[in-house]
Amino acid sequence: MRSRTRPAAAAAFPARLRAPLVALLAALAAASAVLLGGAGSAEAAGYRYWSFWQGNGETWEYATQGPSLLRPDDGAVQGFRFAVSEDSGDAAQPRRAPDFGAICAGTPAKDGAKRVALVIDAGTAADAPGGEKPPAPRTACAQVAPDASSAEALAAVAKPLRYDSSAMLCAISGYPRTGCGEQVSGDTSTAEPSGTAETAGDRGKDEGVEGGDGPSAGLLVGVAAVLLLGVAAVVQARRRR
Repeated sequence: MRSRTRPAAAAAFPARLRAPLVALLAALAAASAVLLGGAGSAEAAGYRYWSFWQGNGETWEYATQGPSLLRPDDGAVQGFRFAVSEDSGDAAQPRRAPDFGAICAGTPAKDGAKRVALVIDAGTAADAPGGEKPPAPRTACAQVAPDASSAEALAAVAKPLRYDSSAMLCAISGYPRTGCGEQVSGDTSTAEPSGTAETAGDRGKDEGVEGGDGPSAGLLVGVAAVLLLGVAAVVQARRRR
């Protein structure tokens, strides 16, 4: 009685088909490695801008309103930090403690005015626009009218300020000289003008994924088509055994 055991996989195909099948599998493996490697190396883009913070006595909290809208109370501590970040969740905080007593120690209280402690941190050289060097972090105590906004308190101690047409804060004490909320590519470290720059208070909205750096749909479809052709060839070879 003949054995009904199936032959080994390598012997299941005619010799003339084995080499093409091996080459096809190798090509598919190489294409998959390229696709997966490209997808893994893509990095999310960020924005280069001044973020706005409020001190809660011990730590910093990302401000939910822009400096032109917020009207701080007497004794408030507010911070500004220049950096590249994707959204409010990964934004860099000012590198000075929100200590009102230390910042405003040399500015006595005065009737008809309020004191607002400010921390101004221009960030690191890695986040600076090309050709510019960030000034060192500093603190200041602004003494302004009781109804003054955070932007007015900042202007009292850190002129010149620069804003764009949408009232986004672009520069403090003249830094940086150019640019305003520009998008910075995560894989090339080059800046591109942002067509719809957001205010610091609006950061935190998720970025869209359309037009990302991952594999294109056409390339994926092409690989899938090659795979289907390979499967069809295997099936056809089995039928002709």
